[in-house]
Amino acid sequence: MNENIDPALSLNEETENKQEQAEIATEPQVSESKTFTKEEIIKNLQELSVKAEVPTRADVDNLKQSFYKLKSAENEILKEQFIADGGDVDSFVLPGDPLEEEFKTLLNTIKEKRAKALADEEKVKEENLQKKERIIEAIKNLTESTDDFNKLYKEFKDLQQKWNEIKLIPAAKVNEIWKAYQLHSEKFYDLIKINNEFRDYDFKKNLEIKTGICEVVEKLQEEPDVVSAFHQLQNFHHQWREIGPVAKEFRDEIWERFKAASTEINKKHQSHFEDLKGQEENNLTEKTAICETLKAIDYSQLKNFKDWDEKSHEIIALQAKWKTIGFVPKKVNSQIFEQYRALCDTFFEKKAEFFKHQKDDMEENLNKKRALCEKAEALKDSTDWRKTTDELIAIQKEWKTIGAVPRKYSDAIWKQFVTACDYFFEQKNSNTSSQKEEEVANLAKKKEIIEKVNALSEQTDLADPMGTLRELMDEWHQIGFVPFKEKDKIYKEYQAALDVQFDRLKMDKSERRLQSFKSNVDDIAKSERPKGRLFRERDKLMHQFNKVKSDLQTYENNMGFLSISKGAGGLLKDMEHKIQDLKNELELIAQKIETIDTNLNSID
Repeated sequence: MNENIDPALSLNEETENKQEQAEIATEPQVSESKTFTKEEIIKNLQELSVKAEVPTRADVDNLKQSFYKLKSAENEILKEQFIADGGDVDSFVLPGDPLEEEFKTLLNTIKEKRAKALADEEKVKEENLQKKERIIEAIKNLTESTDDFNKLYKEFKDLQQKWNEIKLIPAAKVNEIWKAYQLHSEKFYDLIKINNEFRDYDFKKNLEIKTGICEVVEKLQEEPDVVSAFHQLQNFHHQWREIGPVAKEFRDEIWERFKAASTEINKKHQSHFEDLKGQEENNLTEKTAICETLKAIDYSQLKNFKDWDEKSHEIIALQAKWKTIGFVPKKVNSQIFEQYRALCDTFFEKKAEFFKHQKDDMEENLNKKRALCEKAEALKDSTDWRKTTDELIAIQKEWKTIGAVPRKYSDAIWKQFVTACDYFFEQKNSNTSSQKEEEVANLAKKKEIIEKVNALSEQTDLADPMGTLRELMDEWHQIGFVPFKEKDKIYKEYQAALDVQFDRLKMDKSERRLQSFKSNVDDIAKSERPKGRLFRERDKLMHQFNKVKSDLQTYENNMGFLSISKGAGGLLKDMEHKIQDLKNELELIAQKIETIDTNLNSID
């Protein structure tokens, strides 16, 4: 088979290749962010280190940044705990972290692997360069040979095939070696004077191949994954360069068609990364706003424990929000984080200084409260109800005048004091003769309700069995105290009867938890001085509500990142289940708070 291409056609083809190179837009690939634990990060790094292919720098850098972000957050928590426990900030020393040592070892392994791969790649490129130089020399020799044309043409096509099979060479030599190859190829066509029939055949064949590439690239514009489409386009551009020229009358038309399809894909690719950059700018705005809020703290207004505690909750909320915000532009990432960390450090250092000055006062307060606990415990078994009641009320009033104690003793000392007081008043209530008859009557009423609840299993004609059950539960809550010694027994019988009906009517877990909670709150509301206990329970629930709400926001933000990440389908489903569980928990806590508020409103 003969092929005839004149030098003018080859020069135009070189121009076409240059135009093609100018049209190809390149953009650094940005790995999508994920949220891992340190153990998961190390596991991913281990998997990357043992793979045959060298991991991309972006993948390793993202894991590295995520690891040290988690490490920094852990260090901050350790430091805060050390200071909160009364430690001196200047004496704080970070403990060793075996995970960090393993992490560094894996990074070095990957670094060595990358270095070896680069060295091997450079060696291969040099070998490929020598092969292509030998091919060029062989083509040059063909132009000077007097052998049979058919033999020369076959040798030329074999050399072209070998040329196309050789891939990477040193970048600095790409244009030079390509021009030499084109030059001697064109000389071969000129000198051998391949007839027009074979030249036209090659032109036609090349046009068919390039038309097919155009059709595929035009279809590629519909690919939803613009990054994947962009990388596929690069492969088609490489194939285009390896295909020979087409007839002159089709050359501009086929190139313009290919260029137009390529431009559309490049625009979508460019727009994708511009959107990512835009999100990074939004993240920078949010993080800058947090820093401005931290700067605006007026420390002169923080004069007592309550002020510092409230402000600490605000700072912790800001820190939680910071963690949910994604990456910022790389050029300012370190700067904004250092500013944020310095402002947080300043707050907690000043807080530690305040608490250090208050330490002696808190120790004195602790001794005073311990003395009151001893008095309360000494009175709790007294049966002189009137006198002891007055004494305990006086002790409780004195308790309120005493300031804060060290946090690590706060819950324990309060529980000790409340337990002693509650025990006395419960004994008083259970032994007061005027209340005893009422409590016995209440016990009978509650037993009747239990019998009614048990009887529901046999009543198959009820239109609304769940509604009937709730009415009985409401009736139970309206009944007052029962004799103290019968309290736990009757409640267990009542709960067991409810559980049978709950199972039969398939009441969900949240409803059961709510009903159990309502029973507990109802008992508290009927005790002496219930408001304090109800308010404390409400504060605990508000703390749980805010924590669950923060966790929910974190998962929903992570869903946004994972939704644009390839291969995250299974993780997305798990996260959707977790989000629904958090929403259910949030709804249950809100109902519990509403129950407490209803009881508080009913108390004079």
